[in-house]
Amino acid sequence: MKLTRTADLWWKNAVVYCLDIETFASSTGSDCGDIRGLTQHIDHLHRLGVTCLWLMPFYPTPDRDDGYDITDFYGVDRRLGTHGDLVELIRTARDRGMRVIADLVVNHTSAEHPWFKESRSSRDNPKRDWYVWQDEPPADGPQGVVFPDQETSLWEYDEKTEQYYLHRFYKHQPDLNVANPEVRDEIARIIGFWMELGLSGFRVDAVPFLLETDGQDDGDALPDPHDYLADLRSFMTRRNGEAVLLGEVNLPYPELMPFFGGVDGGNTPDELTLCFDFVGMQQMYLALARGDAEPLAEALRQRPNPPADGHWATFVRNHDELTLDKLTESQRKEVFDAFGPDEDMQLYGRGLRRRLPGMLDGDERQLRMVYSLLFSLPGTPVMFYGEEIGMVEDLSLPGRFAVRSDMDWAAVARQRVEPDSLLAWFRLLIDRYRDCPELAWGSYTVLDPGPGARSVLAHRCDADDASLVALHNLAAKKATAEPVLTGLAGRELHDVLDPLADPVTVDDEGRVAVDLGPHGCRWLRAGPGPEGSVA
Repeated sequence: MKLTRTADLWWKNAVVYCLDIETFASSTGSDCGDIRGLTQHIDHLHRLGVTCLWLMPFYPTPDRDDGYDITDFYGVDRRLGTHGDLVELIRTARDRGMRVIADLVVNHTSAEHPWFKESRSSRDNPKRDWYVWQDEPPADGPQGVVFPDQETSLWEYDEKTEQYYLHRFYKHQPDLNVANPEVRDEIARIIGFWMELGLSGFRVDAVPFLLETDGQDDGDALPDPHDYLADLRSFMTRRNGEAVLLGEVNLPYPELMPFFGGVDGGNTPDELTLCFDFVGMQQMYLALARGDAEPLAEALRQRPNPPADGHWATFVRNHDELTLDKLTESQRKEVFDAFGPDEDMQLYGRGLRRRLPGMLDGDERQLRMVYSLLFSLPGTPVMFYGEEIGMVEDLSLPGRFAVRSDMDWAAVARQRVEPDSLLAWFRLLIDRYRDCPELAWGSYTVLDPGPGARSVLAHRCDADDASLVALHNLAAKKATAEPVLTGLAGRELHDVLDPLADPVTVDDEGRVAVDLGPHGCRWLRAGPGPEGSVA
């Protein structure tokens, strides 16, 4: 595959790294990280192979929800630095081949935002309709409390104006009325402002809630919310054709696909560029809990193809609770029993507040297998800071903060000089991921691993002149995978993770037998054939 064909769509083989500036690195030695501290550590990310830096909110905030309660969408929190510091970070990252995206959190504001203060000052204030107000909570309004440990309702009564305002999250985070044209224009200005400072796109927070219009009096007369998302994407693309929208859309596949847009035969997604694969992530944990690859294999079989220029974003965990809400109650209990049996390890009855190394009790062989899986699955891999060094959760911290503890720079320094460290494994995975463009660009097929190998996820990625077969044993016992590899009869497959390993020969019927140790993994690749194809 020619680089000239892939360079414009940089997101399809990117390595995304998410971090919270406040907990990543300090330039002054204080307890609070800052932008300058991050900039000073940018070469760690460069050596790792990161190509896209995702910044969690850095805007001014009362900090009641780790920065997701924003009081100024155009500002930089003074604890973290200045606009000048941010521009310097973006320029330095770009110098190392990294683009920078940031959280776009515009489905709500802080209750201390000037807009909301104006809105709640009187019913006839010009900013009144910038938020969603009702005399009584509507019966046909939004349902489901997001944080059941903190809230009992989605509506909060305001005594001064004697109406209720909508808050999908905490009561101190009132929802913006995105159906209001003035609000839409303001969101476009926010996007345009940060792009002028050098951002290459945004991770869009809670997209379904952003587009929700349930319960509004004029709901039937409002325009299609997806048209708005398409307009927003169009505006962004006009400003910068390489910019992306990475969407948090935690929905079943059929309900998620419309958020890409352009899925009816179009190559270009005209809404979100990438969507997180929450379904695949949750089925992966069920598969790990059972030592049986079938739940993940079935999710990959069912996962629809996005528009050709769009992509899935794959991840092991994110900055939030590790949600298991798409599993059945009995399936969720299996995962809880395996990886978070204590109630203190669980959150909201639907997820875990643990990092992977803690869940796996420090089993490095299993840990390496899971991250090998991350970088070989079809999609753009997204990392959360500290994963590359095996950081564990800090359960002494409240709620979701357990996985947002300070970056362990001492562990980085130690692992940097250890040839067999987890950090070295990550570098190898990322290097090989970039060497094998079929992983990002190719078509993929979930393979039958053969009789007696239910613990093995076998999948294949093909693109133009190369084919890669990835084998991952999710069980703590040996397994032999025997997939049938159509079109590769007689070919030699080379292990790209272990170049010294003997090649594996596919027999004349396209069969191959590969032994895998407990939690073993292999990437077996057939390069270009005599005519430049894998056949």
